[in-house]
Amino acid sequence: MPKIDNKTFYSTAIEKYGITAKGVNWHSKESQKMRFDIILEMLPDKISSYSIADAGCGFGDLYLYMLKKKKAPKEYIGIDSLSDMYSIASDRTGCEIVIADICADELPMADYYVCSGAMNVLEEFETHLFVRNCFNACRVGFIFNVLHGEKKSETYNYLTTPQIEQMAKELGVKKVILRDNYMQDDITALFLKETL
Repeated sequence: MPKIDNKTFYSTAIEKYGITAKGVNWHSKESQKMRFDIILEMLPDKISSYSIADAGCGFGDLYLYMLKKKKAPKEYIGIDSLSDMYSIASDRTGCEIVIADICADELPMADYYVCSGAMNVLEEFETHLFVRNCFNACRVGFIFNVLHGEKKSETYNYLTTPQIEQMAKELGVKKVILRDNYMQDDITALFLKETL
């Protein structure tokens, strides 16, 4: 079971803040953009040659940000477990959006999987399932950010660097790139299937 009810966590935020960064429980639009910028830096320069699946896509904000930064992928697929997110992301992006439980359902294949923030309210076991399923469904790599550190929280999920490295080892990841120098208590990881 998640630490908190995912549906309530997000539907309450949407009700209160609407289709904004806070509506998907980010502290601010700036922190959301900072995380997106790190993801874009970790993707290849010629991202227009690759397909991307956005695990826990929310309102489709990452795709809209990619368009704004002129870094649109060849194909974008959004994945979310909540019907509210599905409807909003479909309308906003015009792309294929899939309703799926990333921890349990079969996922569409894509060159890269990305995830920004969707694992922040999962339990440790679910986080492992989420990462494994996304990594298995990508052809090239999986980029994700999570809360970082030793903190224990009733609501949020924090991972340490050794925990992330252990997950990579268990999955047989060929190359791991970690970035934790952009925001306190946050880390972005790139798990690659080849050393490139």
